[in-house]
This record gives sequence, C-alpha cells and structure tokens, in this order.
Amino acid sequence: MPFSFTLSARDSASSARAGLIKTDHGEIHTPIFMPVGTVGSVKGVYHRDLKEDIGAEIILGNTYHLYLRPGLDVLHEAGGLHRFESWDRPILTDSGGFQVFSLTPIRKLKDEGCTFSSHIDGSRHTFTPENNVDTQRIIGADIMMALDECCPGDADYSYAERSLKMTQGWLERFVRRFDETEPLYGYYQAMFPIIQGCVFPDLRKKAVEHAVGFDRDGYAIGGLAVGEPTEKMYEMLELVCPLLPADKPRYLMGVGTPSNILEGIARGVDMFDCVMPTRNGRNAMLFTWEGVMNMRNAKWASDYSEIDPLGTSFVDHAYSKAYLRHLFVAGEMFAAMIASEHNLAFYLDLVRTARRHIEEGDFASWKESAVKKLSRRL
Repeated sequence: MPFSFTLSARDSASSARAGLIKTDHGEIHTPIFMPVGTVGSVKGVYHRDLKEDIGAEIILGNTYHLYLRPGLDVLHEAGGLHRFESWDRPILTDSGGFQVFSLTPIRKLKDEGCTFSSHIDGSRHTFTPENNVDTQRIIGADIMMALDECCPGDADYSYAERSLKMTQGWLERFVRRFDETEPLYGYYQAMFPIIQGCVFPDLRKKAVEHAVGFDRDGYAIGGLAVGEPTEKMYEMLELVCPLLPADKPRYLMGVGTPSNILEGIARGVDMFDCVMPTRNGRNAMLFTWEGVMNMRNAKWASDYSEIDPLGTSFVDHAYSKAYLRHLFVAGEMFAAMIASEHNLAFYLDLVRTARRHIEEGDFASWKESAVKKLSRRL
C-alpha cells in the first residue's frame, strides 16, 4: 500500500497509542511531532541537522505561503516541493485555511470559496476546494489537508454552525476533485478531512460523522488552540478521538506546548505540529526535561554547564548556557539557530519517549510526572 497506518501498542490506562505510518517517502513512527517548514524551510535549521540530530521523520509546508511565493509555476517546474527544497522524507501540507483565518480583515468567505489579499503585495486571490486540490497536487506533499474554515475558538454557536456547514460543503467538493485527479510526480498523496465545530459537542459530532463517511487516509482535528480555554481543547479531544476510526491516524493541528502534546497523546492523538519550538527558540525560550529557560536571564551569564544535560541534540552538549545567553544578548543569529535546533530535538525526544512508555505500558503514570516538570520556569 502506498499509504498505511498500523497500530503497534496501546496504553491500558489512557487512550495513548503507538503506530507506524508508511508513505512513499518513508516511515513515520507515531506519536510524532512534525517541524513546521512554512515556506520550504524549517527556520534556521539545516536539513542535515533535521535528519541526523533532531530525527525529524516528516516536516510541513504551507499551501497559502507556497502558493504566493515561490508560486506554483516554480514548484511545478522543480518537480514538486520535495525536489525544490531537497527533502527526501515525507511532507504534509495544510490547506491554508488557518492562514486565511488569520487574515480576517482582508478576506471574504463564501460558499464558493475564500477570496483574500496577499500579505506580500496586496494582490487578490481565491481558494476554492477545487483549485486547492490542484495547488496541493502541484506542491506534491505526501499528506494533504482538505480546505476548511478555521473557526475562532470564541465564536458563538450560530457562527460555528454556519462555518461548519460551509466547511462540510467544501469537503464534499474537495473530495470530488481529489478523486478526479492524480498525483503529478509518481507517488501517492494521502488526504485528510479536517474536523471543525469549535467547542460545541453536537457540531463536533456532526463534523466527525460527515468526514468519516468519505473513508479517507486519516483525519485532522482543527479549530483548537485558537482562543478557547485549554480545558475546552482537551474536552473536544476526549469527545472527537473515540468517534474517529481506530485504524486511521489522527492529527491535532497547530498544538502546542510540551504539556499539550502529552495530554493530546493521552487522549488518542497521533500527530502534532506547532511553530512554538522554533518561534520561541528565536525569542530565547528553551524547553527542557526540567522546565523552561529564558536564556536572556542574567542568572545564566556565568553558568558554564551544558545547555541541557538531559538533551539529545548535539548543541545541548557542545555549548554552555553562558555562551548561548551571550549570543542572544549580542544579537547573534547563531543564538536562534542553536535554540531552534535544541527545541526541535527536545520535541522529537518528547514524542519518542512517550512512544516508549506506551510500548512499556506505563505511559499514563509517566505522563503525570512529566507534565509537572515541563512547564516549570527555571
């Protein structure tokens, strides 16, 4: 099979599970964290380091950004995003729905599709379910997301209901176009519908029932971590995950902190992505097994110990806290590179460790103790 998902272990005291996704560009061990490569690169990190040091098995690309720049002609001529960015492992693309959501003042939503103004030059564009399929075919990701509207987390019921109805209509057209077309570069492309419905249980149930009716390769859960309380996010995961097919991967989009990820795994999620490791890293915040460090703090100025003695990355042991703080205070770009590599390596180590505890049967108890440490400020 060009795309498959096999479960290998379950945790008896939670809904956590371990599995294996197979694609034409390689295997993905779940639970997995996927570094975000928005415009064809994971900011500040060499592909060599993504593979050898960080251990990334899959990265993301963003349909909205790649569509605008470098553009579809360039990507098509290059033979797709894998060849364009010289990455030979799996890639997932979102549909651009979240970016369109963030462009609220300069976009218009209709049943036909979404018209928006480019953040680059103000030019006007339209995403429809049909041309969004065509765009993701040209980009050539191994896993592509259906076009949706990312409903705000604080939306009222009336808005959320209208939004879901539109997303469902778009999904029907997206699936139709997807089934009418073929991949362009000789390998299989999987497709995931996105479950919306804001924080309203009946809407989430409707969304699941509608999406699973298309029997696709996997399912994404969207519209969380977009303004709603964290407790509501967990509540929606507890509702949605048991309703999704057990033999298909589940992807929680855009989430989040290390604690969020462990809580998501405990509720049955297999795949995660977030810009937090690199964005926070560029702003001097490091995630570690002992807690969170702000590397601009004066307390690190004469601390010559390793950045993270428990870390798995080369940079954790090659440089000291004092040196990294010096780089940040001096405004050196190398600081952002070190911090980004560390944070991504930590996130990948986090999900690998979670997987090991699922296989060993003690995930739930381990998770409780880990979560207490991960959010501490050091």
